Amino acid sequence: MQLSRNGILFIEKNEGFRPTVYNDNGKKAIGYGHDLLPGESFPNGITHPEAEELALKDAKYAEKVCQTLFERHPELTQNQFDALVDFGFNLGVENLEKLLSHGLKEVPVQMLKWCYEEVNGVQVKNPNLEARRLQEVNLWNS
Repeated sequence: MQLSRNGILFIEKNEGFRPTVYNDNGKKAIGYGHDLLPGESFPNGITHPEAEELALKDAKYAEKVCQTLFERHPELTQNQFDALVDFGFNLGVENLEKLLSHGLKEVPVQMLKWCYEEVNGVQVKNPNLEARRLQEVNLWNS
């Protein structure tokens, strides 16, 4: 299974498009949430197609984790696959693996717990992350 076109659009909608480099929680990013790699520079900005290409490359890491999972659980749906890839794209494959360590039945419950960020050394609920997790749960359940 692969990330579907709807999954790609889901990531793009959740990340939002920024044509120039911006600060993403202390990291430089561009496009649809692509963290700049050492040596990468976009002095003239980026187009939508270029941003989508970077997002697809970035999503491959989460996609690989999900493909392994789905080989063992062929009953899972495309929407569930896309929801997990979005989660991994947003929070990294190490956190995707932590999420999955609780078992598939717990995915919707566990997803909702990943809506906090650190502000001045304190964990606080981020309304944007909370909304994204709810959207992922809705996608998972649909």
